[in-house]
Amino acid sequence: MSIETRFWAVIPAAGAGTRMQADRPKQYLQVGEKTLIEYSLNAFCRHNRISGVIVALSDDDNYWPQLPVARHEKITTTPGGKERCHSVLNCLEVLGGIAASDDWVLVHDAARPCLCGEDISLLIDRLCTDPVGGLLALPVRDTMKRASGDYRVTETVNRKGLWHALTPQMFRLQALVEALHAALEKQQLVTDESQAMELSGHHPQLIQGNPHNIKVTHKDDLSLAEMYLARMVFSSQQDNTKCE
Repeated sequence: MSIETRFWAVIPAAGAGTRMQADRPKQYLQVGEKTLIEYSLNAFCRHNRISGVIVALSDDDNYWPQLPVARHEKITTTPGGKERCHSVLNCLEVLGGIAASDDWVLVHDAARPCLCGEDISLLIDRLCTDPVGGLLALPVRDTMKRASGDYRVTETVNRKGLWHALTPQMFRLQALVEALHAALEKQQLVTDESQAMELSGHHPQLIQGNPHNIKVTHKDDLSLAEMYLARMVFSSQQDNTKCE
């Protein structure tokens, strides 16, 4: 790894989170003393190997300016896009003006608040010499079923080799830009960055992460996130090298 290679974080946060059925985008829902996006951002802002964070926001976002983290020196904002992939590309365009083409980009979900510093370090350490990059993930443990449109089982899917994709997902800046543009040219609205890289013929590496790194999607997820965050705070108090 070149000593000049830097690591950047990208947070697409322009979505409305309609499945949550809340009065605001889910990234601004409160858990304890902070919003979901504040926890997500703090993990990167506090990490000494992250050079900067680019956040994509909706044009009509009135919640962001109220957050203390919005004024953090590491953070730059940019308008979001219609879909996640468009927001990520907007962030990468900003990075194109300040980062090198072979710098690494870690893309993370705004509503995934239980990311700890250990997992960021793990991803960087494991992938910084990889030719492609990769993502945090968890092996599938349960029996998997495929359903029909009326929610009846059509088949049992062999779970061998199946993983749940998490974030961050880490790839070289220029390679990710090219992969996302190629996917859009094929009219493929990819749901994560790894899928874009896969469509371009790459094989990202899977790095087993912490199962606490959940994405808040439904209301019940908020209480689960609160429990995990409380554990992280306790852990950091016992050992300040963990869960930054």
